[in-house]
Amino acid sequence: MSLTKQFMAVFEGSSTAHGQTKLGTQRRDGKTEAKSFIVKEVLNEELIDNHFKGSLGVGAIPINNSNMCKFGAIDIDEYPIDHAEILKKIKKFKLPIILCRSKSGGAHLFLFMKDWVAAVDLREYLTEIAAGLGHSGSEIFPKQDQILAERGDVGNFINLPYFETKRTMRYAMDDNAKELSVDQFLEKVEKYKTTLDKLQKINFNSQKNSFSDAPPCVQGFLNRGVPQGARNTVLFNVCTYCKKKSPDSWQSMFDEINQKYSSPPLPSTEVVAIQKQHEKKDYQYQCGVEPLKSHCNKTACKKRKYGVGNNKSVPILGGLTILLSEPRLYFLDVNGQRLEISTKQLQMPMLFQEACMEQLNYMPAMHKKEDWHDEVNALMSQATVIEVDELLTYRGQFKELLEIYCTSRIRARAPEEMVLGKPWTENDLTYFTMKGLQEFVRQRGFNHFNRGQIQERLKELNGGQNCNGKFKLKDDDSGKWSAIRVWWVPEFDDEEIELTVNKKEDDDVPF
Repeated sequence: MSLTKQFMAVFEGSSTAHGQTKLGTQRRDGKTEAKSFIVKEVLNEELIDNHFKGSLGVGAIPINNSNMCKFGAIDIDEYPIDHAEILKKIKKFKLPIILCRSKSGGAHLFLFMKDWVAAVDLREYLTEIAAGLGHSGSEIFPKQDQILAERGDVGNFINLPYFETKRTMRYAMDDNAKELSVDQFLEKVEKYKTTLDKLQKINFNSQKNSFSDAPPCVQGFLNRGVPQGARNTVLFNVCTYCKKKSPDSWQSMFDEINQKYSSPPLPSTEVVAIQKQHEKKDYQYQCGVEPLKSHCNKTACKKRKYGVGNNKSVPILGGLTILLSEPRLYFLDVNGQRLEISTKQLQMPMLFQEACMEQLNYMPAMHKKEDWHDEVNALMSQATVIEVDELLTYRGQFKELLEIYCTSRIRARAPEEMVLGKPWTENDLTYFTMKGLQEFVRQRGFNHFNRGQIQERLKELNGGQNCNGKFKLKDDDSGKWSAIRVWWVPEFDDEEIELTVNKKEDDDVPF
């Protein structure tokens, strides 16, 4: 098997689409600007070869139309990033993970399976691994448990390594953060391929049954040890957990945990201070504060008895895909299920809530307006777009109707009939009045462009040149000349219809 075929087989996923990324300039934060979009064509050898050559960067979509995967990834999008430190953790916990440098210098942690597995299962393990490595909040691929394939949804793609292989900056690394060649990468993939049974046995130094009803981050800290310099923050949240679990004896429970699991334990004065704070108020977990934030596993936390408020009405959103049709169509992951929504439904929390109820039989909690703005902006900043056929856009629909107008049986048999709203073709141009064209497209239900927008579309068909002027007409009875304002486009390809036109004198020209 050729190198290209081996590489393509390793990243086997969607059989209907792939991703492409066009790179731009590098920002001050070190991240390279890029335009990413999905092309509805299968990833093939020619595309992989062009990827290796550096002429076109491509990405693979892990999830297929049956919601199964053979590989997944964690995208750690932090700058600067210490690859060696991540590799140390991967080795420490014996994870079947291959680290690749991303296009912007971040890290893609790839997980390869021996056989197809359900996307929902793979995502659960990848989320656990990300939290265990201290990189919770990183993007997980596949981004959804399921896709709405029958509605045009294809999922999200991740950029492939080894773009421009001769001088690539997107390479896999060994345990010492040294660059691996493509061949070495493929050998490592075969060695690291795993199964769900083996993933189940991964242990981040936490006893599965100890504090199993607590938030995963709290459970992990108590079993693995509190990060240096974060003891007070962690134990403050441990106290929150104790109060939720044992309302009548939480003080003694907290004091016992501090003595047994904190090394060294907090001094009694600080323990009393934390207890007094909790006596005055019922606190919630500080999910957005480090080190909890980097070890957060929202999905698992919501299932815990004393997790994040155990509030199942708060949805976990992600994996936004934008279909660039007009009007636009969006696919959004809501608690692992796929939701199809319009721009207004994404814009307005109440309409979003209604869409969830109709499609998912689930009524999410209503977000505050300002919080919803932040949530949607965050989703759109990481969204993947799907290019569509021109006919699914207003521009394409208008062009199609314009061609019908200019080539159908309503065409004028003489230029004088343009005043009746009919198009007239001569000298490779088709002329018409704006009123005639507008009436034609509106009769067919097209009301998306105003007069100015129509003129801009006509200019585009004329290569950006001006496309309107006065057309001279001669009254056969009186012999007098008059002029009407017309617009024109290049003649559409069509079978010529023989017309009988009176021969004009040399000065009988349109302008």
